[in-house]
Amino acid sequence: MDSGVLRAHGPVSIRLVRARDAKPLQTELMQNRSWLQRWEATSPDGPVSLDMRAGVRRLLQQYRDGSGIPLVMEYDGEVAGQLNVWGIARGSLASATIGYWVGERFAGRAITPTSVAMATDLCFEDMRIHRMEICIRPENEKSLRVVEKLGFRYEGLRRRYIHIDGDWRDHYAFALVREDVPEGVLNRWVAGRAPADAATIPPRDRSPG
Repeated sequence: MDSGVLRAHGPVSIRLVRARDAKPLQTELMQNRSWLQRWEATSPDGPVSLDMRAGVRRLLQQYRDGSGIPLVMEYDGEVAGQLNVWGIARGSLASATIGYWVGERFAGRAITPTSVAMATDLCFEDMRIHRMEICIRPENEKSLRVVEKLGFRYEGLRRRYIHIDGDWRDHYAFALVREDVPEGVLNRWVAGRAPADAATIPPRDRSPG
């Protein structure tokens, strides 16, 4: 196995991003504008650059600073997308947040749930993080399926939480803590033991205003 691979399951693997990933990631982003743009973080201060070389440099600096873990998702060794663990807090909080994107041509191959499960296990087991969170727009049905499959627990509605696609957007928050998954997120999912209703959104939050 490539020494850069941190976790793998079948054809899906995750590894740390490298400077040379900038070109394939840039190509994937540009070829998937209509697929991804609706879900991409933007800035209220103006346009955000899509220069992946600069983006990778920032991600690697965050990794060196201990505030993030920038990962590449691969399928059969081919770059399929990105998964970033960000906002890492140490000490009494010991928490982090996961964000991700995958190219449209790789959709439907369980790449995202497998990668999210492996990244969460990596953080729980190797990084000593206690709580992992994923925040998802109510309209993003594909991402909602990821947390449903993996048994992430619904924790509430965050109104106008992140600037996405040009405006402040509501997000649903989901999380797991280490004690929830002593067998590991990936093992629990593969074994069919992820709770089916953990990510259920209550009626009061289903029509955010």
